Amino acid sequence: MLEKTFDAAAVEPRLYEAWEQAGAFKAGAGKKDGQDSFCIVIPPPNVTGSLHMGHALNNTLQDVMIRYYRMKGRDVLWQPGMDHAGIATQMVVERQLAANNEPSRRDMGREKFIDRVWEWKAESGGTIFNQLRRLGATADWSRERFTMDEGLSKAVQKVFIELYNEGLIYRGKRLVNWDPKFETAISDLEVENTEVDGHMWHFKYPLAGGETYTYVEKDEDGNVIFEEERDYISIATTRPETMLGDGAVAVHPSDERYAPILGKLCEIPVGPKEHRRLIPIITDEYPDPDFGSGAVKITGAHDFNDYQVARRNKIPLYRLMDEKAALRADGAPYEFCAKEAVKLAKTGELPDEAFVDSINLVPDEYRGLDRFEARKKIVEAINEEGLCVFTKDDEGNEIPFVESKKIMQPFGDRSGVVIEPMLTDQWFADAKTLAKPAIASVKEGRTNFVPKNWEKTYFEWMENIEPWCISRQLWWGHQIPAWYGPEESVFVAYDEAEAKAQAKEKFGKDVELTRDEDVLDTWFSSALWPFSTLGWPDKTPELESYYQTDVLVTGFDIIFFWVARMMMMSMHFMKKEPFHTVYVHALVRDEHGAKMSKSKGNVIDPLDLVDEYGADAVRFTLTAMAAQGRDIKLATSRVAGYRNFGTKLWNATRFTQMNGCARSEGFDPTAVKETVNQWIVTELSKTADEVSDAIETYRFNDAANTLYRFVWNLYCDWYIELSKPVLQTEEDSAAKTETQACAAWVLDQICLLLHPIMPYITEELWAETGKSGPQRNSLLALEDWPSYSIPDTGAADEINWMVDFISAVRSIRSEMNITPSTQLKLEIVGASDETKARLAAQDAVIKRLARCEDIKVSDTVPQGSAQVVVGEATVCLPLAGVIDLAAEKARLEKELDKIAKVAAKFEAKLGNEKFLANAPEEIVAEQKAKLQEQNALKAKVQEALDRILAAS
Repeated sequence: MLEKTFDAAAVEPRLYEAWEQAGAFKAGAGKKDGQDSFCIVIPPPNVTGSLHMGHALNNTLQDVMIRYYRMKGRDVLWQPGMDHAGIATQMVVERQLAANNEPSRRDMGREKFIDRVWEWKAESGGTIFNQLRRLGATADWSRERFTMDEGLSKAVQKVFIELYNEGLIYRGKRLVNWDPKFETAISDLEVENTEVDGHMWHFKYPLAGGETYTYVEKDEDGNVIFEEERDYISIATTRPETMLGDGAVAVHPSDERYAPILGKLCEIPVGPKEHRRLIPIITDEYPDPDFGSGAVKITGAHDFNDYQVARRNKIPLYRLMDEKAALRADGAPYEFCAKEAVKLAKTGELPDEAFVDSINLVPDEYRGLDRFEARKKIVEAINEEGLCVFTKDDEGNEIPFVESKKIMQPFGDRSGVVIEPMLTDQWFADAKTLAKPAIASVKEGRTNFVPKNWEKTYFEWMENIEPWCISRQLWWGHQIPAWYGPEESVFVAYDEAEAKAQAKEKFGKDVELTRDEDVLDTWFSSALWPFSTLGWPDKTPELESYYQTDVLVTGFDIIFFWVARMMMMSMHFMKKEPFHTVYVHALVRDEHGAKMSKSKGNVIDPLDLVDEYGADAVRFTLTAMAAQGRDIKLATSRVAGYRNFGTKLWNATRFTQMNGCARSEGFDPTAVKETVNQWIVTELSKTADEVSDAIETYRFNDAANTLYRFVWNLYCDWYIELSKPVLQTEEDSAAKTETQACAAWVLDQICLLLHPIMPYITEELWAETGKSGPQRNSLLALEDWPSYSIPDTGAADEINWMVDFISAVRSIRSEMNITPSTQLKLEIVGASDETKARLAAQDAVIKRLARCEDIKVSDTVPQGSAQVVVGEATVCLPLAGVIDLAAEKARLEKELDKIAKVAAKFEAKLGNEKFLANAPEEIVAEQKAKLQEQNALKAKVQEALDRILAAS
């Protein structure tokens, strides 16, 4: 006999160990002859990572598919592995060194520091895999890979060298996201754009030589509304310190206000007056004539939009900052550099990049200052000189025009400092060329996104892709296999010996070489994940068996950074897509729809939920809520509810055991005679088909909710209730024996169907119920997925009709506030012959469960009755003498009034434009949901009141 309760905390570790010892997770476990492979590569978590709700959702859905296809007899591999997480890992180890008062990374040196990182990895890295085990994840842990392991490092090296030799990797100077704290380029994914309080300063750029022009503003009809003589052009900026690197001022070609000064030079109002730089006034499509003054400064080396304008118009790119985002202190004095820049501005020629980079346009008094300190001093200097645009305060006094406004500012997700767009020498991959086959794969349907709308996101990025910066100024990672020699020569090779041989061939003698200190972007190695983890570049059996993989489960935020890059690399090196399906799961938000964040204090730790409710409840919650294209609003009450679902199944099993329900050798579900048993096996067969179809089409919520309905509603509630008279009779009979065997058999099938989602409780029930009856052959995890061929005898329709009939009567009882002890008299109007036969066959059951003393068929609806339609018939419940109609009418009217008042509060809020404009999106959605709840409740109460009014 089962224990009274399921003790998840005690059972889960024991069962997981049993699965591992049985080899249940190993590739090919449960494989049947003739079955194809099924492979998922786990999105590699960072070696520094720990389980969060996104991981829990992602890995639960993967595990559901893995367990399902393993039970289907496929040759299954769930390939696990971790990412070395360059910046994150280096940061963790450096913090550890500082906390222990040990030498810093630079004091220690590269080689010793790398050794220290490997030590940390062995001791502390990979915590998340143990956490995934607690969730029940069944990856083949014996095949765990790491992006820095020997095999993957070999793959990374080969890819870099081959792409370099093909001209698809090159070194160049481009604008990148620069993290001043870690002193490295970072990817867009590692940048968090956050709205902060900022300022917009308005400044005057005087025209060269004191020239003037007539500035004219006109209305839409061409009438002059403002006119004045000006000797300047005004611009606005949120980053005054970057003015030092301006290469031009741009206006839109259609902006007539500035037509008189196009092509002329203006002066940057910063630095010594005698050496002010002159820059041209140009036209470009980028400026918006209706925003601000319509004129924008172009600082190509420190702004991504400006960079594109500068490249289109051949404007020099002047770098202002060093690796720490302090203003440059290197190079020749400002006077010399400014003169050189003016020459370039006047000639319009674009000189050598190295020459431009040698020009330091930071005035001597600002050199070496932190960028924000320099900003203050520059603004003060411009204001003192009167070259700011002035406005008037409330008292009519002239003051500098500075707007306080919200601005989007980029921060490093690890460092927390403001990211600086920086022009630096980096290694790049020709992503545009690599993207073409990857775009075709999706357009031609060889790889599909689920939901399909994410294909648009994929195409928008891929079709406008920029060169991929693949180098990072870190020590932890794959060091770039490049060596530098004389005359700016570069040798890319597998090792230094090969590089020296290349150099000797070039120069005819041995020359000194220096290894590139940079490492590759972490995404470079993870882009190879679908094939490098299977042993490529070697021709391994795993590569032969499992590539291409089947489905990738991922979040939308890395479609660009990982999914697209895997597509590019796989198409280039494997000549085949890495997977046929990309399933993009939703975000897990809090119960109000807000994104979880530590600052909001609304983060839910999945391990806390596992501790409190068990892994099965967490898994079922996430699966049941994983509707395609819809974010999950997670409330702990939902998890508690699904724990109750497990408890319901547990208690149902105990009930069947107490009533002699045991597995019977050779039980044949197609041969059952009792109507209720024919019904439950037919419904089971339908459920199995629906669950299979849902999992195979990535409708995980449908799979979970279909199982919930069958287990809770049909089996635990109705089947057990309908079977009680047979099971609890003291007399032995064929009906009782059949029902006992059927109840036990269906429970087995429930365990099989539910196992991929709730593996622990089903495995425990499988073991416990297996202690009686025929011997179990294996763990549930290694059992076959059920397949049925059960003929439809019509019993399912009859019992489902009866369930609907009883439910309808119970609903009326509840709405009419009729006490459970009251025995009703029902009249059925418009009943077909089939309904009449069903009423006769199920008369005793209906009377018992609907609490009726009499049921008769009538031709007309009796006066003063509540009515509900079931099928083609109308079920009438005469209310005279059953309830006090006047009192019930008063109660319902009072309830309606209460609902209306509550609804009015929500309507008032939602009708308030100020509330809609200022309230967070999730709060507005919450108010709308509450209003809908009240309206639904109102409709239900109104329906009950209408019944009372009709009966009066």
